[in-house]
Amino acid sequence: MNAHKTISNTVKPTPVFKDSQGDLPDDALKTGDTNRPQDTSEIDKLQTDVASDITKDSGGGGDALNVNVDQSLQSNENVKPEDEKKNVNPVVAENAQGLHGTESVDEQEKQKQLETQTSEESSITHKQEAEQITAGTGKTKTGKEKAEEDVSLDSGNDAHGVATDNTKNILSDHEQQKRLEQHQQQEDDQMQQKQKQSEEHTEGVTSKDQIKHDEAPIVKDVKIQNDHKAPVNLTNNVPVLKNENHKTEIIVPKESKESKKAWSTQADQSVNQKERRTVGKNNQDSSIPEQNWQLCKVEALADYIPCLDNEDAIKKLKTTKHYEHRERHCPQEPPTCLVPLPQGYKTPIEWPKSRDKIWYHNVPHTLLAEVKGHQNWVKVSGEFLTFPGGGTQFIHGALHYLDFVQEAVPEIAWGKRTRTVLDVGCGVASFGGYLFERDVLAMSFAPKDEHEAQVQFALERGIPAISAVMGTQRLPFPSGVFDLVHCARCRVPWHEEGGALLLELNRVLRPGGYFAWSATPVYQTLEEDVEIWKEMSSLTVAMCWELIAIKKDKLNSAGVAIYHKSDTNECYEQRKQNKPPMCKQDDDPNAAWYVPFNSCMHRVPSKETERGYRWPVEWPERLQTPPYWLNRSQVGIYGKPAPDDFAADLEHWKHLISKVYMKGLGISWSNVRNAMDMRAVYGGFAAALRDLKMWVVNVVNVNAPDTLPIIYERGLFGIYHDWCESFSTYPRTYDLLHADHLFSQLKKRCKIVAVMAEVDRIVRPGGKLIVRDDSATTKEVENLLKSLHWEIRKTISQNQVGILSAQKTFWRPNATAAPT
Repeated sequence: MNAHKTISNTVKPTPVFKDSQGDLPDDALKTGDTNRPQDTSEIDKLQTDVASDITKDSGGGGDALNVNVDQSLQSNENVKPEDEKKNVNPVVAENAQGLHGTESVDEQEKQKQLETQTSEESSITHKQEAEQITAGTGKTKTGKEKAEEDVSLDSGNDAHGVATDNTKNILSDHEQQKRLEQHQQQEDDQMQQKQKQSEEHTEGVTSKDQIKHDEAPIVKDVKIQNDHKAPVNLTNNVPVLKNENHKTEIIVPKESKESKKAWSTQADQSVNQKERRTVGKNNQDSSIPEQNWQLCKVEALADYIPCLDNEDAIKKLKTTKHYEHRERHCPQEPPTCLVPLPQGYKTPIEWPKSRDKIWYHNVPHTLLAEVKGHQNWVKVSGEFLTFPGGGTQFIHGALHYLDFVQEAVPEIAWGKRTRTVLDVGCGVASFGGYLFERDVLAMSFAPKDEHEAQVQFALERGIPAISAVMGTQRLPFPSGVFDLVHCARCRVPWHEEGGALLLELNRVLRPGGYFAWSATPVYQTLEEDVEIWKEMSSLTVAMCWELIAIKKDKLNSAGVAIYHKSDTNECYEQRKQNKPPMCKQDDDPNAAWYVPFNSCMHRVPSKETERGYRWPVEWPERLQTPPYWLNRSQVGIYGKPAPDDFAADLEHWKHLISKVYMKGLGISWSNVRNAMDMRAVYGGFAAALRDLKMWVVNVVNVNAPDTLPIIYERGLFGIYHDWCESFSTYPRTYDLLHADHLFSQLKKRCKIVAVMAEVDRIVRPGGKLIVRDDSATTKEVENLLKSLHWEIRKTISQNQVGILSAQKTFWRPNATAAPT
């Protein structure tokens, strides 16, 4: 059995301690100039060489490309013994230095470093419990227990509106041990039938370990059942790269018509998607007239997100009980207006300084500092908003909290076994921000406006996040792709309505993965908390999630429960009741685009060739290792056997980025932090950029082959999306968008003018767009960008294929118009 779970944080309100807000500037700060690289004669000289490369790509005719294959993939001298045994490719060592750009604003250099960075911390959590229920009377401790806890517990944390000593509401070690034993007893009862059968052959049962020390995690002495599914690479699935000193000829990917038959799409999988959108096929813009751009006349102004701020659609909702008003409701016609800039907007501070401070005028919201300042979320300091790195459950810093979680369950192994994380109700995403120091990628999300622009704060800091909610529809991710799911006071009622929301986490969590739940029901004894814990225990046992640790963090006066999801079907088959029910065979776990929740559990893959049967190889090796479940009989996107397709795609992007993107497009990569590949296939673009201090969200279009599971399997992350609609992010949140043969495909389904308005909305002033498409489409995009007053940095065209790089300026039109 395995356990993973999350809890609803319907708990007592947190007192609002107002911190000193600092002095805000009297007027808007002057707009900083865009930090742009200068064209040099060296770049111009490269244009001829670059032109010879651009047609050797996925859409340019399938010419052969001679590439020096990375020596780390070729040389047997670099192959470790264990790699030879597994028959996998050794890993390219990461560039430890990375790239560090200079400050993008002159004033920034004059600022002093933050006085304190609470234990190198980070990680912020979820929303203020202003509407929470007043809790009941808690259990009292023995004199010895209370005296011990009074030493380290903060009396001001989580009080009922005033600062009072709340140690009497904290579980003692004895009570925690009792909870664990009760949960184990429920698990034993669940498997009673199986035990009776096994008693015919064996006698006796292994007793549970007892807690030995006050700070030791309460962990069951169980071995995670992954050994029989250890990461292996099937030899017939891995493409062999020849070990030769001369250049190796690699056929550059060209999309195959045959592959379209072999791969499903989200549009195919999500029946609801077919019903909700009918797009005409004669919608393409054969010619684009002079565009008269206007500012969007909307209530959200500079924070406008079209699919989340559709007031007309929200007013028509019959209910908002399940946060329907925070879900996507896109306008029938996507807007073609532009979003204004906040007054005093400046070029964003660069990473890593941005993790700790941002310009106040870029995200001019102070409410969060008022209600969460005492929890070290965010503070106002002059013309900056500063982020000490704390959160509701880790006031003293995220790095301590990350170590605390791994100490509870060492098998989590940040940056090795655990690479992709989903952070539910992320706050300002300090948890995800500091996970970068553990070589972990976190996809963080929270609803729009639940805590005034929290996701916008995260992205301005350079931390990946999206605006989303667990309401009535599946999250836009495939099944079984996250190594760990995290919830720290995320205020999601996991235990209600048959556990529908927890079952959605079960869908996206990898078999054998972990769920870390840090919330008051884990460590407090208030009546409401105790009741929630009981309901969650029953639910997680019924879901075959195994509670493997409960640990107290006395420094932060909090605690965490860690569950392990089953990696076999054994528990499902032995349950006394089919509740929650198993999903029907025709329920596709990967269908996720506008698909309603289906409160059921999918069976764990039981065949060695199925995705999810075994854990991926450790990071960073998994980045370049074709997934074991890609078999040679499957046609890849570009027509080769799938494993060969995967390897060729990586080499293609490594060559194109090093030879063209880095040298020939006039882009300063040192100030690129937030990036998006608008049409990812295998994630090769993101993989080739791994050594830079940036992250890339890989978008798999809903009408494209569903390759998002491959992207996650290699330790990258991404999301499903339809670019005929607005993306679920705030304006001005990305430094770079990359569109590889995207616009030529979109023209068949939607108006390219609206797509370009969306690009302009997402990209920051000073941000870049790289377009790689057929020459005619590239020219159309170039004309639209010029009408938007973007600066065209470079255009290259040869053999009907073109590359365009452009940079957004601070220009905004004066006129306004309604979005429709």
